[in-house]
Amino acid sequence: MINKKTQNLNFSKASVEDLILFCIHSVISNSEQCSFERLVKECFTLFPDTLKFPRYPVWPDSRKLDRPLRALRNEKLIIGDPKTYFILTKTGEEKSANVSKLLRQGKLL
Repeated sequence: MINKKTQNLNFSKASVEDLILFCIHSVISNSEQCSFERLVKECFTLFPDTLKFPRYPVWPDSRKLDRPLRALRNEKLIIGDPKTYFILTKTGEEKSANVSKLLRQGKLL
């Protein structure tokens, strides 16, 4: 299931961390706060095959975001937690812009 927003993106080899950065950027670009619930919705809407439950593919498995979000915080690419909301650091903004460009160009390895 690919929607219009992702039909021209090559994300098959992208890491979950890269997809999360892309989604946080996408939410914030729409002038919204990126709560955990909003992030899950964005990730599942844009990349359902990455986030779906194996037995119930129409539902998102939010547990798949837990470790990647911690890794992004440890790398100082994002600030926030599931109880508040997420924002990109300056480094995170730069990386999300690069990820976005690479996804759109289909050059992500």
